[in-house]
Amino acid sequence: MSTKLTLFGAGKIGDAILNLLSHTGDYALTVVDRDPARLAHVRAAGLPGVHCVEADLSDPTVVADLLEGQAITLSACPYFLTPIIARAAKNAGVHYFDLTEDVSGTRIVKQLADGASTAFIPQCGLAPGFISIVANDLAQGFESLRDVHMRVGALPLYPSNALKYNLTWSTDGLINEYCNPCEAIVDGNLRETSALEEIEHFSLDGIDYEAFNTSGGLGTLCESLAGKVANLNYKTVRYPGHRDIIKMLVRDLQLGQPGRRHILKEMLEASIPITKQDVVLVFVSVVGIRGGRLEQQTYAHKIYSQRVNGELLSAIQLTTAAGICAMVDLLVEGKLPAQGLVRQEQTSLADFLSNRFGRYYAV
Repeated sequence: MSTKLTLFGAGKIGDAILNLLSHTGDYALTVVDRDPARLAHVRAAGLPGVHCVEADLSDPTVVADLLEGQAITLSACPYFLTPIIARAAKNAGVHYFDLTEDVSGTRIVKQLADGASTAFIPQCGLAPGFISIVANDLAQGFESLRDVHMRVGALPLYPSNALKYNLTWSTDGLINEYCNPCEAIVDGNLRETSALEEIEHFSLDGIDYEAFNTSGGLGTLCESLAGKVANLNYKTVRYPGHRDIIKMLVRDLQLGQPGRRHILKEMLEASIPITKQDVVLVFVSVVGIRGGRLEQQTYAHKIYSQRVNGELLSAIQLTTAAGICAMVDLLVEGKLPAQGLVRQEQTSLADFLSNRFGRYYAV
């Protein structure tokens, strides 16, 4: 019997989630969005067993009604809708998953998860998400930890503008990462650091990159590794020069201020094209004591865009959608706790990569 699942959000990532789930036949899917054009696109795709509903997702009563009789809900909506959907899920007794990188929204989800009869599994994408599963898996192989460094980038294969970047996912989420405070553990202490700072440069496979602080990528790993690691941080990877331009826009022109972020969004969406010719870079380095010696272990992998069920998915679409779909599968299979808050790092990397969706990370 198919599991009843409601997906909120039919944007770029929502499209990919529907692609992956609909062809399994294991889920009875309802997708909800306020934009009729997005829903028309879903209908035109002819995905099997997908029911479309147009609704205002900022209305808590509407969201609650849509979850009646459902087993699982996924939010692929902008971060500011997270509290509304999560509260409705708790009231309806529905398992909850999201993709948000927003720290404040995730704090609300954690509070709602306390005492819940169903699972609340936030931050199920790439970063936060898969990156925490990898970092925790590597960390388990050490007797004690000194450094855990996590780096992720979603980059165009053929950069051709001054930013050396193309829009590949939510612009709201991108701006959020560039503007909001970041978490880190420094010398054993939990600290708040500034986005766009602590820039570093490195090369991988002969290509030069830069990496700098961005918000939300650590998920709950700071809490999970508190007291166990001296230094833990997350940085976003870009091609050299990107950070300086973004910092000028966000800081010097003050487009990162809450009342001016809409200007930055309009500028980026009007000037920077979307691409499906991209690559996702995942890089995790762990240093610690193993067998009485100081050792380093590194995970480095690149994922490229590919056709899935006849549709070309960008690398960021594929990795983000595969992340949340794999977590849904693992819950249904009983490989994740079915109540309360479930952190990404509670997931076995082996279970994730052997999953039919998680395997896209291993390609």
